[in-house]
Amino acid sequence: MVRGLGPGLVSGASANDPTTVGSIAVVGAASGYAMSWLVVLLLPMLAVVQAIAASVAAVSGLSLQQAIVKTYGRIPAAVSAAAIATVCIFTLGADIRAGADALTLLVGLPSDYFVIPLVAVIGWMLATKSYLRIERLLASFTLVFLCYVGAAIYAHPNWGAVLRSIVAPKIDFSRVYLTGTLALLGTTLTSYVYFWESIEVAERRPVRSEAGAFRADAVVGMLVAGSSFLFILVATAAMSGKTGVAIRTAADAAAALRPLAGSWDTRLFGVGLLASSAIAIPIIAATNGYVVAQTLGQPASLTLEPRAARGFYGIIYGTLAVAAGLALLPLGTIWLLYWSSVAAGIAAPITLALSLLVARHSRTMRGTPIGLPLAAAGWGVTGLVTFAALCFVFLK
Repeated sequence: MVRGLGPGLVSGASANDPTTVGSIAVVGAASGYAMSWLVVLLLPMLAVVQAIAASVAAVSGLSLQQAIVKTYGRIPAAVSAAAIATVCIFTLGADIRAGADALTLLVGLPSDYFVIPLVAVIGWMLATKSYLRIERLLASFTLVFLCYVGAAIYAHPNWGAVLRSIVAPKIDFSRVYLTGTLALLGTTLTSYVYFWESIEVAERRPVRSEAGAFRADAVVGMLVAGSSFLFILVATAAMSGKTGVAIRTAADAAAALRPLAGSWDTRLFGVGLLASSAIAIPIIAATNGYVVAQTLGQPASLTLEPRAARGFYGIIYGTLAVAAGLALLPLGTIWLLYWSSVAAGIAAPITLALSLLVARHSRTMRGTPIGLPLAAAGWGVTGLVTFAALCFVFLK
């Protein structure tokens, strides 16, 4: 029996954060069903990346960042940390704004009123270890996004067009298509998700015989969290196709639930958005704290008291403060969510490649590196994300 099994569920739920939901909604509204194939392909891609992260932690006993430091030294680790910190701050800003918007949908007051209180509560939860006690409960609330399954069915989409996109996709190199592709890849394969998976597994002090079970847990957790992705795209594409309304606000994204929830659409979406923000924001901030502190060789663990890990908690609070400032800028919520996903897609090849290198390093993996099939699948994912990023940067 595996001790403390379940990090895959929490990591998977954090992947289903407001940035992911918002980005998929924007792509669905802008491109219709054209990217259904990529949303379906994302599930095995996510499963591969999460399985690699869990394998590294379960076999080596190290998080991915610790493994990078041990294997290649502090300069490559600093590159990894810089990429993750950039993504974390932009994604945090977007998710904090989304959490504030969720409270607006539920309460009715302007969202700016909620940014600072939301960040303060999350900072308190992390400092007092309250978050560790409720993270799985929060993860279960993100299953409200499965309501998009019913919403997609009740919206009467063109299922033939959806199937054609999945079976015989039409790929073009327009700016809209490339941006949407990179946003989808970036928001789902964002580095904090698989780095957090490795952190959670490593902190359970696994024995090598548990590696297979932790891999399975990582895959199952991600598949459960990602099961709503296609239906979010289909529901928003169907809604936008009938109304002609673009997705610019959280209320616009909530409107895709109207065929199922009626007048309760904003409340239902608000609950899911708030739950996903409440689980993702602490994970993203903590991941950045772990990565930077581990790169600098400082103590890093949410199980430590703040006075015993001042640098670690200082990084977390500094990250939250900067992200809160970003959230208060006069930027559209969905715009911020979407473009933070694009930034994550550009940074993803760095952390994916370093993760795969340590996963195949025999000394770091104590003589049991990941197998060639899993490594080949991982490099395939890395190659696709790299190609999408290069096309976005260099093709007009």
